[in-house]
Amino acid sequence: MFGAIEAGGTKFVCAVGNEDGSVLERISLPTTTPEETMKEVFDFFDAFELKAIGIGSFGPIDVNRQSDTYGYITSTPKTPWKFYNFLGAVKDRYQIPVGWTTDVNAAALGELMKGAAQDVDSCVYLTVGTGVGGGAVINGKLLEGYGHPEMGHITVEQHPDETFEGFCPYHGNCLEGIAAGPAIEQRFGQKGHLLADKKEVWEMEAFYLAQALMNYTLILSPERIILGGGVMKQQQLYPLVREELVRQINGYVALPPLEEYIVTPGLGDNAGITGCLLLAAQQLS
Repeated sequence: MFGAIEAGGTKFVCAVGNEDGSVLERISLPTTTPEETMKEVFDFFDAFELKAIGIGSFGPIDVNRQSDTYGYITSTPKTPWKFYNFLGAVKDRYQIPVGWTTDVNAAALGELMKGAAQDVDSCVYLTVGTGVGGGAVINGKLLEGYGHPEMGHITVEQHPDETFEGFCPYHGNCLEGIAAGPAIEQRFGQKGHLLADKKEVWEMEAFYLAQALMNYTLILSPERIILGGGVMKQQQLYPLVREELVRQINGYVALPPLEEYIVTPGLGDNAGITGCLLLAAQQLS
């Protein structure tokens, strides 16, 4: 049996399951402080005999194995978790192999192995919600190096009608600052789900997302891009993003059939926890 921790900024999902990513039992608990949250995490896992654990964490995190702070959450705005040795705490508790990556990398792995990208070797997973985050699996391997992808903080060109300055505390109007859910709400004065019939809202959103997908396409050449998160519950966004991507690419490179290239998550909201279980199983291979 394997353990999985999908650590989000709002909630933790913990699960136990099989090496194929099947969840047998799970809990969800609020992200408060490391002391409070990790006590509940350990209380859950203490009841099981685990072979390995996979962690997909909110970030930024340190994934560089040569670093003194490998396994830490680093410069997060969630102050209690800043420079918390997450991986070390779990390893100290259970003395078993533990896989460590970002929550969105874990989701990309889940989608590649069990979800919407099962038939390809490379995919990008982008979540668009209260923030924007992206992960990638390229030729079957998680994309990591000195650090990990921070796909939500790339620079984007401003829409001609843009008046909003962006909300990212680090970069202002980066992709996250200009296209995440809070940006939509602050720009138009209402939450996105209340603006479903306002075409101008989603055309502007598609303008920004397509820019990002063009960059990921040109740099990573994934075989599939999966768009998830709360903002992408607006299904009218998918055709708008596809059309806008074609316009922006402007014939420079060939794209796969768009309905197969830009898709919804095959695992729904379970991509992350499934990926964490698969990551745990990989630690024994």
